[in-house]
Amino acid sequence: MAPPSSGVAARLIQKVSATRAFAKIAPHFVPAMDRAVHRLTRGRVLPSARMLPGVVLSARGAKSGLVRTTPLACMPEESGTWLLVGSNFGRPGHPAWTANLLAHPDVSISWKGQDIPVRARLLAGAERAAAWRAVLAFWPPYAAYQARVEREIRLFRLVVREAGQENADGVHQGEPPSA
Repeated sequence: MAPPSSGVAARLIQKVSATRAFAKIAPHFVPAMDRAVHRLTRGRVLPSARMLPGVVLSARGAKSGLVRTTPLACMPEESGTWLLVGSNFGRPGHPAWTANLLAHPDVSISWKGQDIPVRARLLAGAERAAAWRAVLAFWPPYAAYQARVEREIRLFRLVVREAGQENADGVHQGEPPSA
């Protein structure tokens, strides 16, 4: 997919989003605003998607097992998959949603107002390297985020689960989990 617009405003937003100040403020403001507006518009509007494409991830918590919803920037791929970048705005520590995906990879996303069941896969090796290059071409501030942290930023690819496909818990999609 082509990077977000490359006009003056887009370049300014990229510069601001690569700063340490943005990394301190954004995690407290952007997700809360996205959640509220997404809920109020029944999934039709995601404010941060004006900058970057975005999804709302619904995943079971790694520790609690409770469903957590997290608005995230994403990079849609031409193949119909999405890349998620666990940048945590360039702050130390992996974001909690990445641990949720590792523990429970069968999740759903809200994409352009539509709920889609997907399976998340952590990328590694050459596949990760190729995806990282694509992500940096799509949103260059990720390079600044990686430079600020010692950990390797986690990259996940989300692939649509087909109807009737079992999830990681052995339950066919569309069936309620057994009690």
